[in-house]
Amino acid sequence: MALNRIAILGWGSLIWDLEILTPHTTGDWLMEAGPRLPMEFSRISAKRKLGLVVCLDPLVGVKCTTHAIQSTKDDITHTADDLAARERAPLDLIGAVHAGGLRNGRMPEVCDAVSDWCEANGWDGAVWTDLEPNFYDYTQKDFSIDAGLNYLRTLSGENLIEAHTYIESAPHQTQTPLRAALAKDVWWQGLKENRQA
Repeated sequence: MALNRIAILGWGSLIWDLEILTPHTTGDWLMEAGPRLPMEFSRISAKRKLGLVVCLDPLVGVKCTTHAIQSTKDDITHTADDLAARERAPLDLIGAVHAGGLRNGRMPEVCDAVSDWCEANGWDGAVWTDLEPNFYDYTQKDFSIDAGLNYLRTLSGENLIEAHTYIESAPHQTQTPLRAALAKDVWWQGLKENRQA
């Protein structure tokens, strides 16, 4: 019997920093090979020094192309465990679908999109990071482009450097409304020039 092919999907820091996930993957990232999923930089991350990070967000997000890498495991629960460890996230915030009937995820439409993608591309299953947008929890404001820009302007020192590094390092396919606004923002672009200097 052929082994299960399990994909790990990524669109943020996983692409440039698999970290402890590295020994649990095989081959390179298959860039632009994943399903299109709704995302925005609407999560404030303690791990990233309170910078904004990209997450799946069906309310304010737009569909962006994702990327896939193969897990060395042929058991989807073990693959989910590996991703949870890398993300320092509880297992219930790791999405997973499998041809055997497994469906875990906050958003049925994301589970459907990933499941359809697996079936169309010869994968038996896939896992993904399913951390929620939490901008309101931190700021008591609904996320918008202006709210995101204003929040980033409150950061300073290493917090601002981390936020800038993360957003600028995200794959160019992760082209969200906030990122498009930052590309035209004089202050944000000035940070880039200062760092390059």
